[in-house]
Amino acid sequence: MLFSSWQFIFLFLLISFVIYFTLLKYEKYTEGKVWLVITSLFFYGYWKVSYLSIIVISMLVNYFLGSMLFRMKDDIESSKRKAVFCVGIAFNLILLCYYKYTNFLINNVNYIFNLEWSVDYIILPLAISFFTFQQIAYLVDCNKGEAKEYNFLNYSLFVTFFPQLIAGPIVHHKEMMVQFESKHNLKPS
Repeated sequence: MLFSSWQFIFLFLLISFVIYFTLLKYEKYTEGKVWLVITSLFFYGYWKVSYLSIIVISMLVNYFLGSMLFRMKDDIESSKRKAVFCVGIAFNLILLCYYKYTNFLINNVNYIFNLEWSVDYIILPLAISFFTFQQIAYLVDCNKGEAKEYNFLNYSLFVTFFPQLIAGPIVHHKEMMVQFESKHNLKPS
């Protein structure tokens, strides 16, 4: 679904915002965030439903690792902290490289060595670079002790929020979450 399509403008966006601000009007703030996560996942899955699992698994792994980093504060655990951080970065880079470069690698190996290796063509998931780098930034913030701990709902909203999911910009967790907490943003303007 393109941002400029009539389906996005007159159906998806309209329904999303009307229900979101209606929930906020009745002080259903948590339900409003749940609604935004659901609509964001619908927006992402509209392109290819099977790729929803990639973003969900990525969110679960990164949230878990970020929570571990957040809890490891003292120097005694610095080697464990480094290990968790490295695992998180490696996980994200492997995920990104698999989807972005596997086809390229296999085609070049086949060409150079005159082989005919074959795998199913891997289609690049929508916005994988954006949500992967955004989650890497979250892990970096957690590792530096700069991220506040939020619940999984807030983290999910941070990763999936549809207006910035496919086009960026890549933002830090602390920059985005305060916007959802701000009383100024609880009403349409």
